Amino acid sequence: MSEGRLSSKCAVITGGTTGIGLATARRFVEEGADVLITGRDRDKTEKVAAEIGARATGVLADSTKITDLDALAENAKERFGSIDVLFVNAGNGMFAPITDVDEALYDRQFDLNVKGVFFTVQKLLPLMAEGSAIILTASAVHGKGAPGGSLYFASKAAVRSFARTMATELGPKKIRVNALSPGIVPTQFFVNSNAPEELYNDFEQMAGKSAPLGRAGQPEELAEAAVFLASDEASFMTAADLVVDGGWMNV
Repeated sequence: MSEGRLSSKCAVITGGTTGIGLATARRFVEEGADVLITGRDRDKTEKVAAEIGARATGVLADSTKITDLDALAENAKERFGSIDVLFVNAGNGMFAPITDVDEALYDRQFDLNVKGVFFTVQKLLPLMAEGSAIILTASAVHGKGAPGGSLYFASKAAVRSFARTMATELGPKKIRVNALSPGIVPTQFFVNSNAPEELYNDFEQMAGKSAPLGRAGQPEELAEAAVFLASDEASFMTAADLVVDGGWMNV
């Protein structure tokens, strides 16, 4: 039996209990990696890790809380010593017209999608081995605009920018940093967002219909892209944005 593309690698995936994070955790394990996933519900996180198998561990962590990220780093250090892949996937979308946005909503969106991403990288960086890979979940929306999406779209544009600047800073350490930008993918995203169902459905239908492939993506399709970015196949790829959206952003 041939070795997997991630054989002997150790990976941390934030937001790994549902959707793209969960699909990626499963694929990483199938490709030979040991995986630590995070979630904000202890029972669910541990249950999901057990379902993935013996090579997966679940850790309770809220990416908006620095103390949780410190604990995550300690957990990863204790389990792995060093890590080869960091998939910063935890995030959410807050949708509202500009006139309805208050400070609390603004803070919730940027705390999770921007602050959480930045400090996850900062806290786990001391564990990153030479030749390792960081993947940041951005979104195809970072190059678009739509009513009600000002906070979410801007937060994902920040993540795309992080991939550029972090790649520049970490390149001398032989650490690659890339963004992965999904299009519409049916996950818990809507359930976890504040979006009125009608507003989100209108956006989903618009994005799906205007994409050249004319459909939504599946978590497993994004997981395949994440495996590529994490693997040695992408050894000369950094600061890039791998857009997996059926063509929506580029037309």
